[in-house]
Amino acid sequence: MSHIIRLDSRQEAALQGVAESFIAQHNGDAVKALKEMIVLNGHLQERLDALNTPRKAGR
Repeated sequence: MSHIIRLDSRQEAALQGVAESFIAQHNGDAVKALKEMIVLNGHLQERLDALNTPRKAGR
């Protein structure tokens, strides 16, 4: 991990609620939800990387 994020109790509670909702969308299967989250994050990271890649001159 490149850096650590610290949450206050309010942020932690909000994150917990979102996590529980996401797992519920996967019929309570936490592993399935985690796998989907990993795939989604991979797609988002690819898009961010593409935005941050310097474009070739002349385009």
